[in-house]
Amino acid sequence: MELRQLRYFVAIAEHGAFSKAASKVFVAQSALSHQLAQLEDELGVPLLLRTRRGVELTEPGRVFLAHAISILRQTEDARSSVRSVMGEPTGKVVFGIPHSVSNALALPLLRAVRQQFPKIELELTEELTGNLTAQLRTGLLNLAVLFDDGHLDDFFCQPLLTERLSLIGLANRTPTGKARSITLKKALTLPLILPADPHGVRPTIEAAARKRGYAPPNVVADISSISILRTTLLAGMGQTLLPVMPLQADIDAGVLHAMPVVSPELNRVVALCSSKHIPLSGAATAVARLTADLVHALCRQGDWVDATPITLSPNDA
Repeated sequence: MELRQLRYFVAIAEHGAFSKAASKVFVAQSALSHQLAQLEDELGVPLLLRTRRGVELTEPGRVFLAHAISILRQTEDARSSVRSVMGEPTGKVVFGIPHSVSNALALPLLRAVRQQFPKIELELTEELTGNLTAQLRTGLLNLAVLFDDGHLDDFFCQPLLTERLSLIGLANRTPTGKARSITLKKALTLPLILPADPHGVRPTIEAAARKRGYAPPNVVADISSISILRTTLLAGMGQTLLPVMPLQADIDAGVLHAMPVVSPELNRVVALCSSKHIPLSGAATAVARLTADLVHALCRQGDWVDATPITLSPNDA
């Protein structure tokens, strides 16, 4: 198996046609077909199906594609790390962010990387936390922000901050009148719109309910998209339990109302994670350090609302 075969296969999968892939990788179409045939012979399975519309991945092809992309990315990371030893960090860093963190972190991180590391190409991908975990494990991501619910043993994780959860719903339908907070027990009985298990804050909420012996949350809709969640909240279909940052604009505008959860207070731990089995490139290491510093600055300045930075002791670092 050769790296060029992996590059050719990925190009075919991405473009859906041998002719377009051949143009992309600058080889003759016949050579591309020959290399793919050799790769399929070595693996013992067909990777692609030829159709009138082009080519489609077989099931083994879909599995192999993730590995091929990961191998090629790690190869490029190795090259970039060697080049970075003697100079400025350079190379591509693929960084995964959950939907509910994107509003707080994405733009500040892009700006900070561009300013401090202009030779680093930062690719941000916004996904459900379950998808981010899988992609980080296989090497499709260099770094990812995840929520530490006690099930991140596969990764190196640096806790960044804790975020307080609030009950959020239409401003004119506050369930407890003029009260400034709501107990967890009461919040769990309300019609709730939450991310589907096991994404986002759902494990945190259900674990807190079990610990106190409360009934499970009264979920009326499983919605893991912040944009769709916002639409359902504005339609008055229920409330949600989330940090305020994803919906801060509507809260500031007075359209939505946020009420902190108490007795107990609900918090989630936001952590920066990387694989234990795939070394970070020099560029990814630089972005990781920058991310930690940036998150702490956002908390100190009040730009990340209801968040408290986590500072590691020297023994923990």
